[in-house]
Amino acid sequence: MFSAQTGDKQLRGIALESVLEKRRLDQALSAKEFAVLAGVSYSTARGWFRVPGFPCFRGVVFWQDFAQWRTGQNAVKNSAPAKCSSDGVATATLPARAARILLEA
Repeated sequence: MFSAQTGDKQLRGIALESVLEKRRLDQALSAKEFAVLAGVSYSTARGWFRVPGFPCFRGVVFWQDFAQWRTGQNAVKNSAPAKCSSDGVATATLPARAARILLEA
């Protein structure tokens, strides 16, 4: 069975169904399996595996670790400067609604 990435010769033979099952069972994914699951080319996946801080270990990655890493990467890019309420509480560490209430007070 061919993967969804049939244009990438490196990913031929990697079945999406088996990769989805490995993710469901929280099993480690090779770079090729990760590429199929993430919907990227094999070369892109290999590039991510080389990024400092990327959560791979001995050539494999767990999907949940990748999801947490990616969330952290997005949080750093999207973080706004910390604002403080009138009583000096930093609102960046609070849930959005609690921060809004403090800033309005």
